[in-house]
Amino acid sequence: MAKKDRHVSETPATQWLKARQVAYTEHPYNYVDHGGTAESARQLGWPEHQVVKTLVMQDERAEPLIVLMHGDRQVSTKNLARAIGVKSVEPCKPEVAQRHSGYLVGGTSPFGTKKDIRTYVQRTVLEVDRILINGGRRGYLVGVAPAVLQEVLGAVPVDCAL
Repeated sequence: MAKKDRHVSETPATQWLKARQVAYTEHPYNYVDHGGTAESARQLGWPEHQVVKTLVMQDERAEPLIVLMHGDRQVSTKNLARAIGVKSVEPCKPEVAQRHSGYLVGGTSPFGTKKDIRTYVQRTVLEVDRILINGGRRGYLVGVAPAVLQEVLGAVPVDCAL
């Protein structure tokens, strides 16, 4: 796996992980606008299936929620809404997502969000050996054990992948 020899300063996400004594590895890469998980996976030499995207969405009451999904899959908002018992789910506009999470879009981490946001994880993410997930800055992923998402973060497993 490619790893750059440059210092990465702390983010709210890494502070959150350290405070909970979660082991993680750092994986900086050159951020590309609209490159998404395909670009980070390519640069870092990881399967895109193991690069997890953090999506800020909202239900019909405009209550925010986070969905953690494989990089190579999409979220079925219909299946997600059904699974979590709401009428509908839609992605938040970038400025709304930023207001809820405290992170810039493209650098959103589920760890250390500005507000406590209910979080869901695609069940199959928990089945891979290791994942890369945003570390709180564009161009910066952290490697963690998938169990951290459920056991430490409290993410609820759901089936909503397309």
